[in-house]
Amino acid sequence: PEAQDRPPSTGVVDLSFEAESPVAPPAELLERLPSYDWLFQGGGQQIFFPPSEAPGRALEQRCWSSFLEHSRVPLVTEEVAREALLSFVSSKCCYGSTVAGDLIIQGLKQQTLPLCSYYRLETFSESRISEWTFQPFTNQSVDGPQRGTSPRLWDIKVQVPPMFQEDTRKFQVPHSSLVKECHKCHGRGRYKCSGCHGAGMVRCPSCSGAKRKAKQSRRCQMCSGSGRRRCSTCSGRGSKTCTTCKGEKKLLHFIQLVIMWKNSLFEFVSEHRLNCPRELLAKAKGESLFKDENTAVYPIVDFPLREISLASQRGIAEHSAALASRARVLQQRQTIELIPLTEVHYWYRGQTYVYYIYGTDHRVYVVDYPERYCCGCTII
Repeated sequence: PEAQDRPPSTGVVDLSFEAESPVAPPAELLERLPSYDWLFQGGGQQIFFPPSEAPGRALEQRCWSSFLEHSRVPLVTEEVAREALLSFVSSKCCYGSTVAGDLIIQGLKQQTLPLCSYYRLETFSESRISEWTFQPFTNQSVDGPQRGTSPRLWDIKVQVPPMFQEDTRKFQVPHSSLVKECHKCHGRGRYKCSGCHGAGMVRCPSCSGAKRKAKQSRRCQMCSGSGRRRCSTCSGRGSKTCTTCKGEKKLLHFIQLVIMWKNSLFEFVSEHRLNCPRELLAKAKGESLFKDENTAVYPIVDFPLREISLASQRGIAEHSAALASRARVLQQRQTIELIPLTEVHYWYRGQTYVYYIYGTDHRVYVVDYPERYCCGCTII
Protein backbone atom coordinates (compact mmCIF):
# COMPACT_ATOMS: atom_id res chain seq x y z
CA PRO A 1 0.00 0.00 0.00
CA GLU A 2 1.11 3.57 -0.69
CA ALA A 3 -0.02 4.92 2.66
CA GLN A 4 -0.23 3.81 6.23
CA ASP A 5 -3.53 4.00 8.04
CA ARG A 6 -3.94 6.51 10.82
CA PRO A 7 -6.89 8.03 12.67
CA PRO A 8 -8.53 11.00 10.98
CA SER A 9 -7.04 14.32 12.07
CA THR A 10 -8.54 17.77 12.12
CA GLY A 11 -5.26 19.50 12.86
CA VAL A 12 -2.86 21.08 10.42
CA VAL A 13 0.75 20.14 9.83
CA ASP A 14 3.30 22.92 10.21
CA LEU A 15 5.67 22.79 7.23
CA SER A 16 9.33 23.24 8.09
CA PHE A 17 10.57 22.59 4.56
CA GLU A 18 10.56 24.49 1.30
CA ALA A 19 9.21 22.60 -1.72
CA GLU A 20 11.21 22.83 -4.93
CA SER A 21 8.37 24.51 -6.77
CA PRO A 22 4.85 25.65 -5.85
CA VAL A 23 3.66 24.95 -9.40
CA ALA A 24 1.39 21.94 -9.67
CA PRO A 25 2.07 19.13 -12.13
CA PRO A 26 -0.43 18.58 -14.98
CA ALA A 27 -3.96 18.80 -13.59
CA GLU A 28 -4.97 15.43 -15.03
CA LEU A 29 -2.63 13.73 -12.53
CA LEU A 30 -4.65 14.89 -9.56
CA GLU A 31 -8.20 14.08 -8.52
CA ARG A 32 -10.58 16.85 -7.66
CA LEU A 33 -10.95 17.60 -3.98
CA PRO A 34 -14.30 18.71 -2.52
CA SER A 35 -14.31 22.46 -1.79
CA TYR A 36 -11.09 23.02 -3.79
CA ASP A 37 -12.17 22.63 -7.41
CA TRP A 38 -10.89 26.12 -8.17
CA LEU A 39 -7.29 24.85 -7.93
CA PHE A 40 -7.83 22.82 -11.12
CA GLN A 41 -9.03 25.77 -13.17
CA GLY A 42 -5.60 27.09 -14.16
CA GLY A 43 -5.05 29.54 -11.31
CA GLY A 44 -2.69 27.41 -9.25
CA GLN A 45 -2.86 29.89 -6.38
CA GLN A 46 -5.80 31.58 -4.71
CA ILE A 47 -6.28 34.37 -2.19
CA PHE A 48 -9.19 33.61 0.12
CA PHE A 49 -11.33 36.52 1.20
CA PRO A 50 -11.75 36.72 4.98
CA PRO A 51 -15.18 36.57 6.60
CA SER A 52 -16.66 39.87 7.70
CA GLU A 53 -15.98 40.92 11.26
CA ALA A 54 -18.21 42.61 13.78
CA PRO A 55 -17.48 46.32 14.35
CA GLY A 56 -15.39 47.43 17.30
CA ARG A 57 -16.48 49.24 20.41
CA ALA A 58 -18.61 52.38 20.39
CA LEU A 59 -17.05 55.75 19.60
CA GLU A 60 -15.66 57.46 22.68
CA GLN A 61 -15.51 61.16 23.45
CA ARG A 62 -12.10 62.39 24.53
CA CYS A 63 -11.08 65.44 26.53
CA TRP A 64 -7.91 66.59 24.78
CA SER A 65 -7.36 69.51 27.13
CA SER A 66 -6.79 66.99 29.93
CA PHE A 67 -4.26 65.09 27.81
CA LEU A 68 -2.37 68.27 26.96
CA GLU A 69 -2.39 69.56 30.54
CA HIS A 70 -0.75 66.40 31.85
CA SER A 71 1.90 66.18 29.12
CA ARG A 72 5.38 67.17 30.18
CA VAL A 73 7.95 68.05 27.52
CA PRO A 74 11.25 69.10 29.14
CA LEU A 75 12.93 72.29 27.95
CA VAL A 76 16.36 72.22 26.32
CA THR A 77 19.06 74.15 28.21
CA GLU A 78 22.36 75.48 26.82
CA GLU A 79 24.20 72.61 28.50
CA VAL A 80 21.90 70.03 26.93
CA ALA A 81 22.21 71.75 23.53
CA ARG A 82 26.02 71.66 23.63
CA GLU A 83 26.16 68.02 24.81
CA ALA A 84 23.74 66.98 22.06
CA LEU A 85 25.92 68.61 19.38
CA LEU A 86 29.12 67.07 20.82
CA SER A 87 27.49 63.64 20.77
CA PHE A 88 26.35 64.20 17.19
CA VAL A 89 29.72 65.28 15.77
CA SER A 90 31.56 62.47 17.59
CA SER A 91 29.41 59.98 15.66
CA LYS A 92 30.39 61.52 12.31
CA CYS A 93 33.80 60.77 10.85
CA CYS A 94 34.07 64.05 8.96
CA TYR A 95 32.74 66.48 11.56
CA GLY A 96 35.27 68.18 13.82
CA SER A 97 34.60 68.51 17.55
CA THR A 98 36.46 71.81 18.00
CA VAL A 99 33.47 73.88 16.94
CA ALA A 100 31.11 72.05 19.28
CA GLY A 101 33.47 72.74 22.18
CA ASP A 102 34.27 76.40 21.41
CA LEU A 103 31.00 77.78 20.00
CA ILE A 104 29.01 80.43 21.84
CA ILE A 105 25.29 79.75 22.07
CA GLN A 106 23.37 82.95 21.35
CA GLY A 107 19.80 81.75 21.71
CA LEU A 108 17.41 78.82 21.99
CA LYS A 109 14.14 79.02 20.09
CA GLN A 110 11.79 76.27 21.21
CA GLN A 111 8.66 75.25 19.35
CA THR A 112 5.76 76.53 21.43
CA LEU A 113 2.11 75.49 21.45
CA PRO A 114 0.89 73.91 19.38
CA LEU A 115 3.79 71.49 19.73
CA CYS A 116 4.85 69.38 16.79
CA SER A 117 2.69 66.24 16.86
CA TYR A 118 3.44 62.82 15.41
CA TYR A 119 0.49 60.57 14.55
CA ARG A 120 1.03 56.86 13.92
CA LEU A 121 -1.49 54.18 12.92
CA GLU A 122 -0.62 50.49 12.89
CA THR A 123 -2.97 47.86 11.48
CA PHE A 124 -2.09 44.21 12.14
CA SER A 125 -3.74 41.92 9.62
CA GLU A 126 -3.81 38.29 8.53
CA SER A 127 -4.12 37.09 4.95
CA ARG A 128 -4.32 33.55 3.59
CA ILE A 129 -3.47 32.05 0.23
CA SER A 130 -3.64 28.46 -0.94
CA GLU A 131 -1.68 26.54 -3.58
CA TRP A 132 -0.74 23.06 -4.66
CA THR A 133 2.75 21.95 -3.68
CA PHE A 134 4.58 18.67 -3.29
CA GLN A 135 7.44 16.87 -1.61
CA PRO A 136 9.16 13.49 -2.13
CA PHE A 137 6.99 10.62 -0.89
CA THR A 138 8.93 8.51 1.62
CA ASN A 139 6.11 6.15 2.66
CA GLN A 140 4.87 8.56 5.31
CA SER A 141 1.22 8.56 6.36
CA VAL A 142 -1.11 10.14 3.82
CA ASP A 143 -4.01 12.31 4.99
CA GLY A 144 -6.11 12.17 1.83
CA PRO A 145 -9.69 13.02 0.83
CA GLN A 146 -10.83 9.54 1.88
CA ARG A 147 -10.50 10.74 5.48
CA GLY A 148 -12.93 13.61 5.06
CA THR A 149 -13.58 16.91 3.37
CA SER A 150 -10.85 19.52 3.60
CA PRO A 151 -11.88 22.54 5.71
CA ARG A 152 -12.21 25.96 4.15
CA LEU A 153 -9.07 27.98 4.67
CA TRP A 154 -10.50 30.51 7.11
CA ASP A 155 -11.94 27.67 9.20
CA ILE A 156 -8.46 26.31 9.95
CA LYS A 157 -7.42 27.41 13.45
CA VAL A 158 -3.78 28.38 13.96
CA GLN A 159 -1.80 30.13 16.68
CA VAL A 160 -1.60 33.86 15.99
CA PRO A 161 1.79 35.49 16.71
CA PRO A 162 2.01 38.39 19.18
CA MET A 163 0.15 41.43 17.94
CA PHE A 164 2.05 43.72 15.55
CA GLN A 165 4.84 41.16 15.01
CA GLU A 166 5.03 40.14 11.35
CA ASP A 167 5.37 36.48 10.45
CA THR A 168 4.72 34.01 7.62
CA ARG A 169 3.90 30.36 8.18
CA LYS A 170 2.94 27.44 5.96
CA PHE A 171 0.55 24.62 6.81
CA GLN A 172 -0.64 21.46 5.13
CA VAL A 173 -4.40 21.53 4.62
CA PRO A 174 -6.02 18.45 6.24
CA HIS A 175 -7.35 15.70 3.93
CA SER A 176 -5.75 17.23 0.81
CA SER A 177 -2.84 14.80 0.25
CA LEU A 178 -2.45 12.66 -2.88
CA VAL A 179 0.41 10.32 -3.84
CA LYS A 180 1.37 10.27 -7.52
CA GLU A 181 4.21 9.16 -9.75
CA CYS A 182 6.86 11.86 -10.13
CA HIS A 183 6.02 13.93 -13.20
CA LYS A 184 9.67 14.92 -13.74
CA CYS A 185 11.27 11.47 -14.01
CA HIS A 186 8.05 9.52 -14.73
CA GLY A 187 8.56 7.32 -11.69
CA ARG A 188 12.09 6.20 -12.49
CA GLY A 189 13.82 8.15 -9.73
CA ARG A 190 16.56 9.14 -12.17
CA TYR A 191 16.84 10.83 -15.55
CA LYS A 192 19.37 11.01 -18.35
CA CYS A 193 22.35 13.26 -17.67
CA SER A 194 22.27 16.35 -19.86
CA GLY A 195 26.05 16.71 -19.72
CA CYS A 196 26.87 13.42 -21.48
CA HIS A 197 23.40 12.59 -22.88
CA GLY A 198 23.42 9.33 -20.94
CA ALA A 199 26.77 8.05 -22.25
CA GLY A 200 28.68 8.56 -19.01
CA MET A 201 31.66 9.85 -20.99
CA VAL A 202 32.41 13.17 -22.64
CA ARG A 203 35.01 14.40 -25.13
CA CYS A 204 38.33 15.12 -23.47
CA PRO A 205 38.63 18.89 -23.01
CA SER A 206 42.42 18.74 -23.28
CA CYS A 207 42.80 17.05 -26.67
CA SER A 208 39.25 17.62 -27.94
CA GLY A 209 38.88 13.89 -28.56
CA ALA A 210 41.98 13.63 -30.81
CA LYS A 211 43.77 11.40 -28.25
CA ARG A 212 46.90 13.47 -28.79
CA LYS A 213 47.55 17.15 -28.34
CA ALA A 214 48.17 19.23 -31.43
CA LYS A 215 51.76 19.09 -32.74
CA GLN A 216 52.64 16.41 -30.17
CA SER A 217 53.24 12.73 -30.82
CA ARG A 218 52.65 11.69 -27.25
CA ARG A 219 49.21 10.57 -26.25
CA CYS A 220 47.06 12.91 -24.15
CA GLN A 221 47.83 12.41 -20.48
CA MET A 222 44.46 13.71 -19.30
CA CYS A 223 42.44 11.00 -21.07
CA SER A 224 45.28 8.42 -21.37
CA GLY A 225 44.89 8.53 -25.12
CA SER A 226 41.24 7.50 -25.18
CA GLY A 227 39.92 10.87 -26.29
CA ARG A 228 37.15 10.71 -23.70
CA ARG A 229 36.80 11.37 -19.99
CA ARG A 230 34.29 10.45 -17.35
CA CYS A 231 31.40 12.91 -17.15
CA SER A 232 31.82 15.07 -14.06
CA THR A 233 28.13 15.96 -13.99
CA CYS A 234 26.90 12.41 -13.33
CA SER A 235 30.22 10.82 -12.23
CA GLY A 236 30.08 8.54 -15.26
CA ARG A 237 26.72 6.99 -14.44
CA GLY A 238 24.92 8.44 -17.42
CA SER A 239 21.98 9.43 -15.24
CA LYS A 240 21.28 11.69 -12.28
CA THR A 241 19.04 11.40 -9.27
CA CYS A 242 15.79 13.23 -9.91
CA THR A 243 15.92 16.55 -8.06
CA THR A 244 12.13 16.69 -7.84
CA CYS A 245 11.44 13.40 -6.05
CA LYS A 246 15.00 12.97 -4.69
CA GLY A 247 15.05 9.50 -6.18
CA GLU A 248 11.89 8.35 -4.36
CA LYS A 249 9.95 7.95 -7.66
CA LYS A 250 6.72 9.26 -6.11
CA LEU A 251 5.52 12.64 -4.87
CA LEU A 252 3.15 13.58 -2.08
CA HIS A 253 0.95 16.38 -3.43
CA PHE A 254 -1.08 18.51 -1.03
CA ILE A 255 -2.70 21.90 -0.68
CA GLN A 256 -0.49 24.31 1.19
CA LEU A 257 -1.97 27.12 3.26
CA VAL A 258 0.27 30.18 3.49
CA ILE A 259 -0.65 32.61 6.27
CA MET A 260 0.94 36.06 6.36
CA TRP A 261 0.66 38.39 9.34
CA LYS A 262 1.61 41.91 8.36
CA ASN A 263 1.74 45.28 10.04
CA SER A 264 0.59 48.21 7.88
CA LEU A 265 1.89 51.61 8.95
CA PHE A 266 0.60 55.15 8.44
CA GLU A 267 2.58 58.13 9.76
CA PHE A 268 2.02 61.86 9.83
CA VAL A 269 3.92 64.78 11.38
CA SER A 270 2.15 68.09 11.85
CA GLU A 271 3.41 71.35 10.40
CA HIS A 272 5.75 73.46 12.52
CA ARG A 273 7.32 76.90 12.28
CA LEU A 274 10.97 75.82 12.47
CA ASN A 275 13.12 74.72 9.53
CA CYS A 276 13.59 71.04 10.43
CA PRO A 277 12.50 68.32 7.95
CA ARG A 278 9.35 66.53 9.04
CA GLU A 279 10.65 63.14 7.88
CA LEU A 280 13.38 63.38 10.54
CA LEU A 281 10.90 64.16 13.28
CA ALA A 282 9.02 60.92 12.55
CA LYS A 283 12.14 58.93 13.50
CA ALA A 284 12.64 60.61 16.87
CA LYS A 285 11.27 59.63 20.24
CA GLY A 286 8.47 61.79 21.55
CA GLU A 287 6.41 62.37 24.65
CA SER A 288 3.47 59.96 24.54
CA LEU A 289 0.23 61.91 24.56
CA PHE A 290 -2.39 59.38 23.50
CA LYS A 291 -2.64 55.66 22.72
CA ASP A 292 -5.70 53.79 21.45
CA GLU A 293 -5.58 50.06 20.72
CA ASN A 294 -8.44 47.73 19.85
CA THR A 295 -9.76 45.36 17.21
CA ALA A 296 -10.83 48.49 15.33
CA VAL A 297 -10.04 52.09 16.26
CA TYR A 298 -12.14 55.10 15.38
CA PRO A 299 -10.82 58.24 13.68
CA ILE A 300 -9.79 61.11 15.93
CA VAL A 301 -12.20 63.93 15.22
CA ASP A 302 -11.63 66.65 17.81
CA PHE A 303 -7.88 66.98 18.36
CA PRO A 304 -6.76 70.62 18.85
CA LEU A 305 -4.55 70.33 15.74
CA ARG A 306 -7.06 69.75 12.94
CA GLU A 307 -4.42 68.25 10.65
CA ILE A 308 -3.88 65.41 13.15
CA SER A 309 -7.61 64.65 13.14
CA LEU A 310 -7.62 64.66 9.34
CA ALA A 311 -4.54 62.42 9.26
CA SER A 312 -6.25 59.92 11.57
CA GLN A 313 -9.33 59.84 9.37
CA ARG A 314 -7.24 59.48 6.22
CA GLY A 315 -5.01 56.73 7.66
CA ILE A 316 -7.89 54.59 8.90
CA ALA A 317 -9.73 55.00 5.59
CA GLU A 318 -6.62 54.02 3.59
CA HIS A 319 -5.98 50.90 5.67
CA SER A 320 -9.63 49.90 5.50
CA ALA A 321 -9.72 50.25 1.71
CA ALA A 322 -6.43 48.40 1.22
CA LEU A 323 -7.19 45.45 3.50
CA ALA A 324 -10.96 45.00 3.39
CA SER A 325 -11.03 42.51 0.49
CA ARG A 326 -7.80 40.60 1.06
CA ALA A 327 -7.04 40.40 4.79
CA ARG A 328 -8.62 40.13 8.21
CA VAL A 329 -7.76 42.98 10.57
CA LEU A 330 -6.78 41.54 13.95
CA GLN A 331 -5.76 44.67 15.83
CA GLN A 332 -5.25 48.39 15.33
CA ARG A 333 -3.23 50.88 17.32
CA GLN A 334 -3.05 54.65 16.94
CA THR A 335 -0.79 56.94 18.94
CA ILE A 336 -0.02 60.63 19.20
CA GLU A 337 3.36 61.85 20.42
CA LEU A 338 4.55 65.38 21.07
CA ILE A 339 7.96 65.96 19.48
CA PRO A 340 10.01 68.68 21.22
CA LEU A 341 11.89 70.85 18.72
CA THR A 342 14.49 73.51 19.51
CA GLU A 343 16.36 75.82 17.14
CA VAL A 344 19.85 76.63 18.45
CA HIS A 345 21.64 79.79 17.24
CA TYR A 346 25.38 79.93 17.90
CA TRP A 347 28.38 82.10 17.09
CA TYR A 348 31.75 80.80 15.88
CA ARG A 349 34.66 82.84 14.47
CA GLY A 350 32.59 85.85 13.58
CA GLN A 351 29.68 84.04 11.98
CA THR A 352 26.27 82.88 13.18
CA TYR A 353 25.08 79.34 12.54
CA VAL A 354 22.08 77.22 13.48
CA TYR A 355 21.25 73.61 14.30
CA TYR A 356 18.19 71.82 15.61
CA ILE A 357 17.58 69.47 18.53
CA TYR A 358 14.50 67.31 18.20
CA GLY A 359 12.88 64.47 20.11
CA THR A 360 13.17 63.47 23.74
CA ASP A 361 16.32 61.56 22.75
CA HIS A 362 17.92 64.88 21.67
CA ARG A 363 18.71 64.12 18.05
CA VAL A 364 20.54 66.78 16.05
CA TYR A 365 19.98 68.20 12.58
CA VAL A 366 22.78 70.46 11.34
CA VAL A 367 22.07 73.02 8.64
CA ASP A 368 25.62 74.26 7.92
CA TYR A 369 28.42 73.03 10.16
CA PRO A 370 31.64 75.12 9.90
CA GLU A 371 34.07 72.25 10.51
CA ARG A 372 33.54 69.55 7.89
CA TYR A 373 36.30 67.62 6.16
CA CYS A 374 34.36 66.02 3.29
CA CYS A 375 31.16 66.44 1.34
CA GLY A 376 28.07 64.34 0.93
CA CYS A 377 27.53 63.36 4.56
CA THR A 378 24.11 62.40 5.78
CA ILE A 379 23.24 64.91 8.47
CA ILE A 380 20.58 63.19 10.53
